[in-house]
Amino acid sequence: MKRDLLFAYLALVAICIIWGTTFLAMRMAVVDFPPFLFTVIRQITAGSILVVFMLTIGKVKVPNKRYILRQALAGFLMISVGNGFVAWAEVHIPSGIAAVICSFMPVVVILLNMAIQKDERPTMPIMLGVALGAVGIALIFGEHLSDFARPEYVMGIVMTLTAVMSWATGMIWMKKHSADSNPFLNAGLQMLFGGLWLIPFSLLFDDLHAIPWTAKTLLPLAYLIVFGSVIAYTCYSYALRKLPVTIVSLYAYVNPLVAVVLGWLVLDEKLNTRMGIAILLTIAGIYIVNRGYQLRNAWKAQLSHD
Repeated sequence: MKRDLLFAYLALVAICIIWGTTFLAMRMAVVDFPPFLFTVIRQITAGSILVVFMLTIGKVKVPNKRYILRQALAGFLMISVGNGFVAWAEVHIPSGIAAVICSFMPVVVILLNMAIQKDERPTMPIMLGVALGAVGIALIFGEHLSDFARPEYVMGIVMTLTAVMSWATGMIWMKKHSADSNPFLNAGLQMLFGGLWLIPFSLLFDDLHAIPWTAKTLLPLAYLIVFGSVIAYTCYSYALRKLPVTIVSLYAYVNPLVAVVLGWLVLDEKLNTRMGIAILLTIAGIYIVNRGYQLRNAWKAQLSHD
């Protein structure tokens, strides 16, 4: 295996583990800390660290205006909406639920790709995988039916689904427009702009009258800045540049397992046999969709060579 590919797969492994822990860390903090402000501080700090590092020690040239605008748009889709909305949602829904919903992101990526390429039609494995994943999600929600009576819980679910759609759109857009650019500077600029775009959201929707600067909020913030943002997002940008989108999106298989188990161990979130089966069904559905998509692309490539 080439060194670049080895590093890309190692980066993917890091994403699988680290981003699984971020749901718990975020939940622990935003219960008391304004969620949009939390994301603003996290992403602007992490983005600034990475951008300054790349422009100085990394000796990367200052990018042009067009390049910066592209990263600013990606930052809005993937950080402002994709991350900020999940932070807000986790005030009202368990971290494990948020993680499982986010695990459906690879399916959204594939469905969006197929919508863009209108000559492609879903195959039977893809449709079966989507149906299986939907059953898994429905079973998980079935464990929380009483919570749907609370408007804020429903809004948390809607915000998380919106975040998934936005992140998937950002993945596809970034893969198309950032192929020849520096992945580390990309990550820094996206986090920086993603945090900046969220400032109006914080001013409009956060309760900024009493901000608790305590160890309970500052320790998760420090962890998310260093590991969840600087390290993991850099790994993500590098993996996305070196590997196919469908391969990179596989991190969503591992993240919900890590998040649900940690939520159960640390925050006493619900985890029973039915929930475990539902999560496995969801992950199986995502795998079948990805596998069906890959097999179809391989079959099409074979036809083109014959």
